[in-house]
Amino acid sequence: MTSLDTAAAPQARRHPTVKPHAMGIVKHVLLIAGSIAMVYPLLWLVVSSFKPNDMIFKDLSIFTRDLTLQNYVSGWTSLQNPFGTYILNSLVIAVLCIIGNLISCSLAAYAFARLKFVGRNVYFAIMLMTIMLPFQVVLVPQFTIYRLLGWINTILPLVVPKFLATDAFFVFLMVQFIRALPKEIYEAGQIDGANQFTLFSRITLPLMVPALATTSIFTFIWTWSDFFGPLLYLRIPDMFTVSVALKGFLDSQSTSDYGAMFAMSVVSLVPLFIVFMFGQKYLIKGFATTGIK
Repeated sequence: MTSLDTAAAPQARRHPTVKPHAMGIVKHVLLIAGSIAMVYPLLWLVVSSFKPNDMIFKDLSIFTRDLTLQNYVSGWTSLQNPFGTYILNSLVIAVLCIIGNLISCSLAAYAFARLKFVGRNVYFAIMLMTIMLPFQVVLVPQFTIYRLLGWINTILPLVVPKFLATDAFFVFLMVQFIRALPKEIYEAGQIDGANQFTLFSRITLPLMVPALATTSIFTFIWTWSDFFGPLLYLRIPDMFTVSVALKGFLDSQSTSDYGAMFAMSVVSLVPLFIVFMFGQKYLIKGFATTGIK
């Protein structure tokens, strides 16, 4: 081998390692740029909540020196009720919806996963089909039923369906989780004389904590962020939720208070961040153990 070949050999060996390293840098740069692009609207919302109302749309950057807490003060008190009232209304509805989904969906999932009854597969298939059904299709019939029952201007249309296992996604998630549990533990329980309720309450529920936590987190996020349901069924301002109350800062006939609206939007995001931060590990574990990708 000549000296020229000897010098070229190390360069040829180093070349394959340099290229993947460069590609890794490019990927990280693109990911960082994409993350900044996605986070920027949220950062702009937070910064704009501290800007004077007349400076919000004049300066779109997230770096400013004109900061004030007046938007939070006026936003908390400028509506018909203190903004804490709407936060409390949203919390009450969200907690009741979580309780309803945990009870009804877990019972329905256990029945589909462990009990044998006539038409089980057909009923399960029909339930899954409801996931693909747009909510606009059943909107008018539901509203008519609730109006005849006298439930308009109450939280019943928002809460009662959760106690009837109407969220097929959560039923399906729990069914997948229960089916993954070993059958031997149920056979051992039946040998010891346990009935179905005991098998459900003493064996299944303690093992379903990740799936139950996932259901709770998603139910809270979806209920807290729901705008159309409360707007449709709640007509009294004292019963408004956070999402509907934020609409009160906008006025098509006079000046809209964007600063106060942004400030209260930031306040309304705090519970979502808290729930997601403390429930993230259960959320990941719940999906990982149910086989849902």
